[in-house]
Amino acid sequence: MKLSRYFLPTLRQAPSDADNVSVQLMQRSGMIRKVASGIYDWLPLGLRVLRKVEIIVREEMNAIGGLEVWLPVIQPKSLWEETGRWQVYGKELLRIKDRKDAEFCFAPTAEEIITDLARKELRSWRQLPLMLYQFGLKFRDEIRPRFGVMRAREFLMKDAYSFHADETDAGAYYQKAYEAYKKIFNRCGLKFKPVEAQSGAIGGSCSHEFMVLAETGEATVVSCTKCDYGANLERAEIKQIPASSREPLASIEEFATPGVHTVTDVAKLTWQSPAKFLKTQIYMVEGKALMVLIRGDHELNEAKLEAALGAPVLRATEEQYAKAMGCPVGFAGPQGHNGLAIYADFAIQSVVNGITGANKAGRHAKGVNCNRDFQVEGFYDLRQATPEDPCPRCGGKTEFAQGIEVGQTFKLGTKYSKALEAVYLDKAQKPQVMVMGCYGIGVSRVVAAAIEQGHDANGIIWPLALAPFQVAVVVIDEADDARVRLAADKLIVELEAVGIEVLEDDRDLKPGVKFKDADLIGIPLRLVISRKTLDASCVEFKSRAGKEPEKWPLAEAAQKLVALIPGL
Repeated sequence: MKLSRYFLPTLRQAPSDADNVSVQLMQRSGMIRKVASGIYDWLPLGLRVLRKVEIIVREEMNAIGGLEVWLPVIQPKSLWEETGRWQVYGKELLRIKDRKDAEFCFAPTAEEIITDLARKELRSWRQLPLMLYQFGLKFRDEIRPRFGVMRAREFLMKDAYSFHADETDAGAYYQKAYEAYKKIFNRCGLKFKPVEAQSGAIGGSCSHEFMVLAETGEATVVSCTKCDYGANLERAEIKQIPASSREPLASIEEFATPGVHTVTDVAKLTWQSPAKFLKTQIYMVEGKALMVLIRGDHELNEAKLEAALGAPVLRATEEQYAKAMGCPVGFAGPQGHNGLAIYADFAIQSVVNGITGANKAGRHAKGVNCNRDFQVEGFYDLRQATPEDPCPRCGGKTEFAQGIEVGQTFKLGTKYSKALEAVYLDKAQKPQVMVMGCYGIGVSRVVAAAIEQGHDANGIIWPLALAPFQVAVVVIDEADDARVRLAADKLIVELEAVGIEVLEDDRDLKPGVKFKDADLIGIPLRLVISRKTLDASCVEFKSRAGKEPEKWPLAEAAQKLVALIPGL
């Protein structure tokens, strides 16, 4: 492909509203253009990368028996009402009406539509298991779209759903899909980590996220340095360590803390460690207040609290807090509240003679102890992990990294098949509810994540598998030496004959401009043909990630490149 004929509108500067590296470089390199908030045009260069991700995903889905379908993006309200999600999904669900005033939505996900297909077409155990997948546009009306295509309102996603006769078969297939995902991201040339995750709004009993590791990632990944344990920060488990203390129990003693209500401030006032504090937080569950206790040096993980309660929670407002506790925010304590359900983190068991609010404005109390001064509903893993916490599996040291979620797998169970009555007849001709799995990949998000992981001050550094073109041939001195055009044409024919994708920069521009554009768009391998190189019967080779160019014999250039590109 000659660059002079290609639609590649590069920019010297990123638009002012580009708020992360990938969207800056995607716009500067001519991959995308912004149409509206969270909505983008994909230009030829960007689409080439998008399609390469799609091809890899399709091949691995086919390898585990997946069958591709094409599902509608406009879905009827009635389906979403059957699962109960029409009322609870929120404003992210784009609701629309047709000319007959019938209500539809622009699908943000595909559980309803795929399960509806299954219940209509799958009748017998002989038709199971079955996995169907699609590549389709999704729309989620994000309140604040950001980070370009990573948090866009419109995006390309691969949905896959499997249907099984029982949990055993579903679990076995889940493992196949999990391994296929690892192959996908390895083939994409990405550094990634599969981690345990919360199932969230999709639901299910088990879930894994696949995180591309990047310093700019918005999610925190916790992993073990000894075993293969990994989890996102929401899901990361804390290993329960038995409490041991010989400190004698003291009596409760109140003290004045006017205008001081945070753990940090009270700790400074009392010269005590935050680990000595019982941090009291009030949440509302189904209209009722409950108390949550976290050690003063820890932070509550609301996802874990919801998992422990089996219900969504909301942080109490100041008014709700005051009504439940009889004091302003920051001065509540667990003592004297026997009528209020108290859920405590495991680490509370290590606090002896704790410091907490005195349930009075401007006062705190010390010498507060669990079981003697208050009772709890139970102890749970309720806090966020810290780098000091050991691995919950092997006890090894954990490390934290930033990651970008590019895919997630779910054991859905019967959440959707039961709601939509997707049943089959077993061998005894008795109706049974199908067991489901769900496997998603954000295809457009993978493209952005690859850039977040691979870039430098000059532009994108693509892995070979995703690069829009594998080789850039930069032609210099063409107008001054007829040999240059002849040599360039011959070399490009040789490269394309062995399957190498070439972008030829034949523009009448200064060499420096050409080199800058090649670096900006991230072509992994570069060859330069000029009068000077032809005088030496060579070409100049440089890899995008390399520092210094090399001189290669012109006659050997194609063969040398083939050796550098896997799969040729």
